[in-house]
Amino acid sequence: MSRKADAMDRSGQGALPDSAGPLYEKVKAYVLANIGSGAWGLNHKLPSENELVASLGVSRMTVHRALRELTSQGHLLRVQGVGTFVAPPKAQSALIEINNIANEIEQRGARHNARVIVLEATLPSPDLAAAFEFSTRRPVAHSVIVHHENGVPVQLEERFVNSQLVPDYENQDFEATTTFDYLQRCTPLTEVEHVISAVAADAETADLLMIEPGTPCLLLHRRTWSGASVATVNRLVYAGNRYSLGSRYSPRS
Repeated sequence: MSRKADAMDRSGQGALPDSAGPLYEKVKAYVLANIGSGAWGLNHKLPSENELVASLGVSRMTVHRALRELTSQGHLLRVQGVGTFVAPPKAQSALIEINNIANEIEQRGARHNARVIVLEATLPSPDLAAAFEFSTRRPVAHSVIVHHENGVPVQLEERFVNSQLVPDYENQDFEATTTFDYLQRCTPLTEVEHVISAVAADAETADLLMIEPGTPCLLLHRRTWSGASVATVNRLVYAGNRYSLGSRYSPRS
């Protein structure tokens, strides 16, 4: 067996389609064919770019563009420093309801874990104090947590919490329990405000979510009230190629 044939056996089944069109589209078709046939199953690690270059006889630029586009379309998942994998179906999080992300992930049959990046008391900026509707500036609790699904980061959660309503927030172990569960126990939720936008991942967000800087993300700004007081001001960032937001409900007549 030739070196090229041996490389082809290790990198996938079949060859580039014999059709008109750009080479990178043929590489995309080759990858999708291996996924569709089951040769590369869910979470399968793809051959490296160098291996695909050698086995398919195309340039690295061609392979790189094909993998980049398949990643942006949600077919592949690229983890910096680790490799490229066949992506799971996009997880969907409820848009209207307030849910525990750990429960959502476990209901899909996946494994949830969280990593606490920041947990502190802090003085809010003037804009943040205004979001809390404070008449005077006073300390709030602050947390930054990354939620993982089967080891892959899917949500960056940043919360600011009204310390008068939840005085012991910054002393909790949020790798053992979720902020959602703790806040539900501490203060009743009476009103919610959602604002959703699309953003490009900055360097810090990209590092925490293990994506490329500039990757499209979903940003959910959420405020919650307990009675007349703002309880939390939250910023939830989802990697756009790993997560979607949606809901189904019956409008009132």
